[in-house]
Amino acid sequence: MRALQVTPEGGEGPQSALERKYIQEYLQSKGVNLENLGNLPKDEQQHLMREACKYASLKLAEVESRAKFRHDINAPS
Repeated sequence: MRALQVTPEGGEGPQSALERKYIQEYLQSKGVNLENLGNLPKDEQQHLMREACKYASLKLAEVESRAKFRHDINAPS
């Protein structure tokens, strides 16, 4: 599994920034941050990142679903 590279806003879309935010949010809920993640054993790093990516994916799907729902409600019939 490749490490998450957190870089300044260069060339990334808003979804990438939001995904990174959700990954950081998940890691913080586990008492870890991206800076100290590398200090953990490899298997624990991989497990946490896998779970963080799943969490971010679900949160992004929720955001997209809400946006579609709002669009459908506000679209003229």
